[in-house]
Amino acid sequence: MISIVVVAALALLALITQAGVLALQRAYPAQGRMIEVGGASLNVLEIGPREAAGPPIVMIHGASSNLEAMRRPLGDRLAAHHRVILIDRPGHGWSPRARLQDSTPAVQARMIDEALEKLRLGPAIFVVHSWSGALGARMALDYPERVAGLVMLAPAAYPWPGGVGWYNKLVATPVIGPLLAYTVTLPVGWFLVEPGARGVFLPQTMPENFIDDTATKLLLRPSEFLANAWELVALKAAVAEQAPRYGDIRVPAVVISGDADETVSTTRHSRPFAKAVKGAKLIVLPGVGHMIQNAAPDLVISEIEAMIGRIAQGRAAAAN
Repeated sequence: MISIVVVAALALLALITQAGVLALQRAYPAQGRMIEVGGASLNVLEIGPREAAGPPIVMIHGASSNLEAMRRPLGDRLAAHHRVILIDRPGHGWSPRARLQDSTPAVQARMIDEALEKLRLGPAIFVVHSWSGALGARMALDYPERVAGLVMLAPAAYPWPGGVGWYNKLVATPVIGPLLAYTVTLPVGWFLVEPGARGVFLPQTMPENFIDDTATKLLLRPSEFLANAWELVALKAAVAEQAPRYGDIRVPAVVISGDADETVSTTRHSRPFAKAVKGAKLIVLPGVGHMIQNAAPDLVISEIEAMIGRIAQGRAAAAN
């Protein structure tokens, strides 16, 4: 009898989850167009003038989010004068990927490079946040011809003590993970997503309507929740492998972090990265937490504009 009740409850939760997925996808439809790459279909949104002077700007979100997390505070403003490309990382937003195992910065850098090649995009400034700090660094290492400069916002770049949250390890476990993702994650997560997001913003206050404006609840879909957990679990080993190469990065780099960030430690990640990369500029904001793009958008845009200006001066000097 207990087994029957458990199976019936799981079946009901699975139906609720599927109904929830349909509702979420109607509420937050895709923005952008699909580009097929090896192992994924990447949702890419281009905004701003295509023929704008200076390098284009590629913006890549971190974990537990999608391209709207970069578009809202930064992308729309930059698009007034620049060509801006926003990408849902493989497995996130509207970018499905074929294999959960494709969870490392190295694999996703290859996918993004392939997509940008199909767009015939020249060297771009990469603006990357959190998990994608490791991805931006990997782009500069493996595809330096694609990267004109790096603007790293609260980047994850080095291994850290301990691991990740127990629930991510559980969801990344074969059999158990998919069972949870396709039954309980969405119904339970519906009530936890807002307090979880508020925690990431601390000590700043989460902007009003942030959850809806950034389609954050898309994360609760089983496929995306699984992809996100696998990436978080894989990140520590991935950055341990690539960190010794950071001294080989030769593109201009700016690292902006907050000294109150309790999600990605500035001391453990931003400071050593800026020290390892020749000529990198480090900005540490007092009293600021993890969501740099929301806490200091004017500063981030100013640093991007300054980098574009320096690149233009360098090109002019080389031409003469």
